[in-house]
Amino acid sequence: MDINTIIIAAGILGIMGLLFGVGLAFASKKFAVEIDPRVVAVREAVPGANCGACGYPGCDGFAQAVVRGVAPVNGCPVGGADTALAVAQIMGLDAGDSVKKVARVKCEGHDENCGNRYDYDGIDSCLAANMLNGGPKKCLYGCMGLGSCVQVCPFDAIHINDKGLAEVDPEKCTACNKCVVICPKNVISLVPYEQLTIVSCNNYDKGPMVKKNCNVACIACGICERNCPHDAIHVINNLAEIDYDKCTNCMICVEKCPTKAIQGDLTLRTVE
Repeated sequence: MDINTIIIAAGILGIMGLLFGVGLAFASKKFAVEIDPRVVAVREAVPGANCGACGYPGCDGFAQAVVRGVAPVNGCPVGGADTALAVAQIMGLDAGDSVKKVARVKCEGHDENCGNRYDYDGIDSCLAANMLNGGPKKCLYGCMGLGSCVQVCPFDAIHINDKGLAEVDPEKCTACNKCVVICPKNVISLVPYEQLTIVSCNNYDKGPMVKKNCNVACIACGICERNCPHDAIHVINNLAEIDYDKCTNCMICVEKCPTKAIQGDLTLRTVE
C-alpha cells in the first residue's frame, strides 16, 4: 500500500467524521427536549437532600412536579418555610402555611415501664425482631429500640437513648419521613416543631390489658378529654390523640393524666 492510498483513506475517514459530527450537532438541536428554566431554578432552591420525603424521586423529580403543577410549592419538608418561599417566588405563587414538623417517638416503654416477653438474641433490627411474634416487648405497639430508624436517618437526627428507646433530636430532624416509614410498630409520627404536649403512647388495646403490659400507657380513661378547655384531645380507638390545630399547650391534660402517658414540660405551658 503506497502513501497516496493511506492519505486518501485518512482523508475519507476525516470527511466522514466531520459529516457525522455535523449531523449529530444538528440532531441534538433539532430533537432537543427544552427544559423549563423554572425547573432548574426550583432544583437549585431546594436543599438537594434527595431524600424522597416530598413523595417524588429526588429533588429533580420534585422540581419537575412543581413546575407541572402537581406538587405544592411547600412540598419540601427538608427545606421548610424558607425553601417554600423561594420556590413560591419562582412559580409566582403564594407559599401558604408551611409549619415545620419533626419526628417524635410515641413511647416511654423502656425496661422499667414495660418488660419483655422473651430475650431477643438476634440482629439489631426492629424489622427482624418484629417477625419473631411481634418482637420481645410486652407491649406489641411500642419501641423495641433496635435502631432500624437510626440506620435510615440521613441526617443523624435519631438515636437510641440510654433507656433503650429511639429519641429524636428536633434540631437535626428535617421531617424526611424515613424513620416513620421504616418503623414496623408505627410508633414514630411527625408533629409540629412548636408542639410541646405529646401523647407518648401508641397502644390501641383496652385499658386493663394496656396497664398490665406498661406502667405509662394510655388507658383510654378520657380524663384528658373531659378536662381540655379547647376540645383539642379525644380518645379514639382506645388511645388519646391531640388535635394540634386546637392545642394551645396549656398542659392541663399533662397534669390530669393518671398514667403520665401525656408528656409536656409544665414550665413551658401557656397561661390559661
